[in-house]
Amino acid sequence: MSKDACRILKKHYMGEDLDSMSLKDLQNLEQQLDSALKLIRSRKNQLMHESISELQKKERAILEENNMLTKKIKEKDKIVEQQGEWHQQTNQVSTSTSFLLQPHQCLNMGGNYQDEAAEARRNNELDLNLDSLYPLFNMNKHL
Repeated sequence: MSKDACRILKKHYMGEDLDSMSLKDLQNLEQQLDSALKLIRSRKNQLMHESISELQKKERAILEENNMLTKKIKEKDKIVEQQGEWHQQTNQVSTSTSFLLQPHQCLNMGGNYQDEAAEARRNNELDLNLDSLYPLFNMNKHL
């Protein structure tokens, strides 16, 4: 087909220069245009369905992610609430017993009196116990 024939067909498809066409030529042109429109609409519908399908998949994924994030938030809120209750309970216990847990200062002049006194008591008790267990030994010791 020559360039001129292609140009004329293109004009006919565009709806131009139709005056020179016969009834049969116009019917053929109409049929060709109808067939082309059906193919165009079919392809367009196919693309739209594919696009809708992809968007529905994305929607499901986003809803699933949203549900997961909502669940995580609820779990974290629950943990924070439990920690708050724990801290509140611990603070109540610590404020009511804090005077028991604080070390009391003793007057200490010239050494560590408490440690020395406790050690001296232990030594005396040990000596008393040994004397009562070995009276013969102690008698020989004094002789």
